[in-house]
Amino acid sequence: MFDLQEIKAALARQTHTPAPFRAHPSHASVAMITAPGDDGLEVCFILRAKREGDPWSGQVAFPGGRAEVGDADAYAVAERETAEEIGLSLKPSQRIGSLPTRPIEPRNARGSLTLSPFIYHTTANAKDIAYPQDSAEVARVFWVPLAHLFDEQSVTELEYPFQGSLTTFPGIGYDGEVIWGLTLSILNSFADMMGEPLPIAY
Repeated sequence: MFDLQEIKAALARQTHTPAPFRAHPSHASVAMITAPGDDGLEVCFILRAKREGDPWSGQVAFPGGRAEVGDADAYAVAERETAEEIGLSLKPSQRIGSLPTRPIEPRNARGSLTLSPFIYHTTANAKDIAYPQDSAEVARVFWVPLAHLFDEQSVTELEYPFQGSLTTFPGIGYDGEVIWGLTLSILNSFADMMGEPLPIAY
Protein backbone atom coordinates (compact mmCIF):
# COMPACT_ATOMS: atom_id res chain seq x y z
CA MET A 1 0.00 0.00 0.00
CA PHE A 2 1.03 3.65 -0.40
CA ASP A 3 3.79 5.19 1.66
CA LEU A 4 4.23 8.84 2.59
CA GLN A 5 6.47 9.67 -0.36
CA GLU A 6 3.93 8.26 -2.82
CA ILE A 7 1.19 10.38 -1.25
CA LYS A 8 3.36 13.50 -1.42
CA ALA A 9 4.17 12.80 -5.07
CA ALA A 10 0.49 12.33 -5.93
CA LEU A 11 -0.45 15.57 -4.17
CA ALA A 12 2.29 17.42 -6.06
CA ARG A 13 0.65 16.39 -9.33
CA GLN A 14 -2.73 17.87 -8.37
CA THR A 15 -4.00 21.01 -10.09
CA HIS A 16 -7.21 21.77 -8.19
CA THR A 17 -7.69 25.33 -6.94
CA PRO A 18 -8.64 25.86 -3.27
CA ALA A 19 -11.92 27.65 -2.63
CA PRO A 20 -11.70 31.27 -1.42
CA PHE A 21 -11.60 31.17 2.38
CA ARG A 22 -13.94 33.05 4.71
CA ALA A 23 -13.60 32.94 8.50
CA HIS A 24 -17.30 32.17 8.66
CA PRO A 25 -19.39 29.07 9.54
CA SER A 26 -20.15 28.61 5.84
CA HIS A 27 -16.60 27.25 5.44
CA ALA A 28 -15.42 24.02 7.09
CA SER A 29 -12.25 21.96 7.05
CA VAL A 30 -11.33 18.40 7.99
CA ALA A 31 -8.00 16.69 8.60
CA MET A 32 -7.15 13.31 7.10
CA ILE A 33 -4.26 12.45 9.44
CA THR A 34 -1.80 9.67 8.65
CA ALA A 35 0.66 8.10 11.06
CA PRO A 36 2.99 5.10 11.01
CA GLY A 37 1.45 1.88 12.26
CA ASP A 38 2.60 -1.69 12.70
CA ASP A 39 1.85 -2.53 9.06
CA GLY A 40 2.25 0.73 7.16
CA LEU A 41 0.39 4.02 7.36
CA GLU A 42 -2.81 4.35 9.37
CA VAL A 43 -5.54 6.99 9.10
CA CYS A 44 -7.30 8.73 12.00
CA PHE A 45 -11.10 8.69 12.26
CA ILE A 46 -13.51 9.86 14.92
CA LEU A 47 -16.98 8.67 15.86
CA ARG A 48 -19.01 11.81 16.37
CA ALA A 49 -21.02 11.99 19.57
CA LYS A 50 -24.80 11.88 19.19
CA ARG A 51 -25.92 15.50 19.43
CA GLU A 52 -29.15 17.16 18.44
CA GLY A 53 -28.70 19.58 15.55
CA ASP A 54 -25.53 17.92 14.25
CA PRO A 55 -26.26 16.65 10.70
CA TRP A 56 -23.46 14.08 11.13
CA SER A 57 -24.43 13.03 14.65
CA GLY A 58 -23.18 9.55 15.52
CA GLN A 59 -21.29 9.11 12.24
CA VAL A 60 -17.68 8.25 11.51
CA ALA A 61 -15.79 11.32 10.31
CA PHE A 62 -12.42 13.00 10.06
CA PRO A 63 -11.58 15.53 12.78
CA GLY A 64 -12.74 18.98 11.71
CA GLY A 65 -15.51 21.53 11.77
CA ARG A 66 -16.66 25.01 10.82
CA ALA A 67 -14.53 28.13 10.55
CA GLU A 68 -14.62 30.77 13.25
CA VAL A 69 -13.62 34.43 13.40
CA GLY A 70 -9.87 34.48 13.95
CA ASP A 71 -9.05 31.47 11.78
CA ALA A 72 -6.31 32.62 9.39
CA ASP A 73 -7.09 30.15 6.62
CA ALA A 74 -8.73 26.81 5.89
CA TYR A 75 -5.73 24.88 7.23
CA ALA A 76 -6.06 26.73 10.53
CA VAL A 77 -9.66 25.55 10.84
CA ALA A 78 -8.66 21.90 10.50
CA GLU A 79 -5.83 22.33 13.01
CA ARG A 80 -7.93 24.18 15.62
CA GLU A 81 -10.80 21.72 15.34
CA THR A 82 -8.49 18.71 15.60
CA ALA A 83 -6.96 20.12 18.79
CA GLU A 84 -10.42 20.83 20.23
CA GLU A 85 -11.93 17.49 19.28
CA ILE A 86 -9.16 14.99 19.97
CA GLY A 87 -6.38 16.98 21.65
CA LEU A 88 -3.91 16.38 18.84
CA SER A 89 -1.83 19.45 17.96
CA LEU A 90 -1.12 19.63 14.24
CA LYS A 91 1.65 21.94 13.07
CA PRO A 92 2.12 23.60 9.66
CA SER A 93 5.17 21.39 9.14
CA GLN A 94 2.85 18.37 9.24
CA ARG A 95 0.73 19.60 6.34
CA ILE A 96 1.08 17.31 3.32
CA GLY A 97 -1.47 18.87 0.96
CA SER A 98 -5.10 19.32 0.07
CA LEU A 99 -7.84 17.32 -1.58
CA PRO A 100 -10.45 19.07 -3.78
CA THR A 101 -12.82 21.39 -1.96
CA ARG A 102 -16.48 20.54 -2.30
CA PRO A 103 -19.88 22.14 -1.72
CA ILE A 104 -21.97 20.42 0.96
CA GLU A 105 -25.71 20.67 1.58
CA PRO A 106 -26.08 19.09 5.03
CA ARG A 107 -29.51 17.92 6.08
CA ASN A 108 -31.06 19.56 9.14
CA ALA A 109 -28.37 22.23 9.23
CA ARG A 110 -28.09 25.95 8.62
CA GLY A 111 -27.12 26.76 5.04
CA SER A 112 -24.64 25.24 2.66
CA LEU A 113 -20.96 24.62 3.35
CA THR A 114 -17.70 24.75 1.46
CA LEU A 115 -15.58 21.88 2.76
CA SER A 116 -11.78 21.82 2.52
CA PRO A 117 -10.16 18.42 3.24
CA PHE A 118 -6.45 18.39 4.08
CA ILE A 119 -3.92 15.60 4.53
CA TYR A 120 -1.47 15.66 7.47
CA HIS A 121 1.22 13.32 8.69
CA THR A 122 2.49 12.79 12.21
CA THR A 123 5.60 10.73 12.88
CA ALA A 124 4.27 9.47 16.22
CA ASN A 125 3.10 5.86 16.06
CA ALA A 126 -0.69 5.76 15.91
CA LYS A 127 -1.05 3.44 18.89
CA ASP A 128 1.05 5.79 21.07
CA ILE A 129 -1.09 8.91 20.57
CA ALA A 130 -3.27 9.72 23.60
CA TYR A 131 -6.60 11.55 23.46
CA PRO A 132 -8.83 13.32 25.98
CA GLN A 133 -11.70 11.18 27.21
CA ASP A 134 -14.20 13.97 27.97
CA SER A 135 -14.89 15.49 24.55
CA ALA A 136 -18.53 16.50 24.08
CA GLU A 137 -18.18 16.19 20.31
CA VAL A 138 -16.31 12.91 19.92
CA ALA A 139 -17.37 9.51 21.23
CA ARG A 140 -14.34 7.60 19.97
CA VAL A 141 -10.99 8.05 18.19
CA PHE A 142 -9.60 5.15 16.18
CA TRP A 143 -6.96 4.47 13.53
CA VAL A 144 -7.51 2.33 10.44
CA PRO A 145 -4.67 0.82 8.39
CA LEU A 146 -4.60 2.49 4.98
CA ALA A 147 -4.42 -0.93 3.34
CA HIS A 148 -7.71 -1.90 5.01
CA LEU A 149 -9.52 0.95 3.29
CA PHE A 150 -8.58 -0.56 -0.08
CA ASP A 151 -9.31 -4.18 0.87
CA GLU A 152 -12.40 -5.57 -0.84
CA GLN A 153 -13.07 -7.65 2.28
CA SER A 154 -13.77 -4.42 4.17
CA VAL A 155 -16.79 -3.47 2.03
CA THR A 156 -20.09 -3.37 3.87
CA GLU A 157 -23.44 -1.56 3.92
CA LEU A 158 -25.27 0.66 6.37
CA GLU A 159 -28.97 1.46 6.72
CA TYR A 160 -29.68 5.08 7.56
CA PRO A 161 -32.87 7.18 7.62
CA PHE A 162 -33.05 9.25 4.44
CA GLN A 163 -36.04 11.22 3.15
CA GLY A 164 -38.42 9.43 5.49
CA SER A 165 -37.29 5.84 5.01
CA LEU A 166 -34.34 3.57 5.72
CA THR A 167 -31.90 3.66 2.83
CA THR A 168 -28.92 1.37 2.28
CA PHE A 169 -25.58 3.10 1.76
CA PRO A 170 -22.21 1.57 0.82
CA GLY A 171 -19.47 1.70 3.42
CA ILE A 172 -16.17 0.38 4.70
CA GLY A 173 -16.36 -1.51 7.96
CA TYR A 174 -13.74 -1.51 10.69
CA ASP A 175 -13.92 -2.65 14.32
CA GLY A 176 -17.69 -2.28 14.53
CA GLU A 177 -17.82 1.12 12.79
CA VAL A 178 -18.82 1.99 9.21
CA ILE A 179 -17.11 4.70 7.16
CA TRP A 180 -19.70 6.02 4.73
CA GLY A 181 -21.36 9.16 3.35
CA LEU A 182 -19.31 12.34 3.26
CA THR A 183 -16.24 10.73 4.81
CA LEU A 184 -16.30 7.93 2.25
CA SER A 185 -16.62 10.57 -0.48
CA ILE A 186 -13.44 12.28 0.76
CA LEU A 187 -11.66 8.93 0.81
CA ASN A 188 -12.84 8.39 -2.75
CA SER A 189 -11.16 11.69 -3.73
CA PHE A 190 -7.97 10.43 -2.09
CA ALA A 191 -8.24 7.13 -3.98
CA ASP A 192 -8.76 8.95 -7.28
CA MET A 193 -5.67 11.04 -6.60
CA MET A 194 -3.62 7.91 -5.89
CA GLY A 195 -4.93 6.16 -9.01
CA GLU A 196 -6.22 3.21 -6.98
CA PRO A 197 -10.02 2.94 -6.75
CA LEU A 198 -11.71 2.01 -3.51
CA PRO A 199 -13.17 -1.52 -3.61
CA ILE A 200 -16.65 -0.04 -3.51
CA ALA A 201 -19.00 1.41 -6.09
CA TYR A 202 -19.41 5.03 -5.01
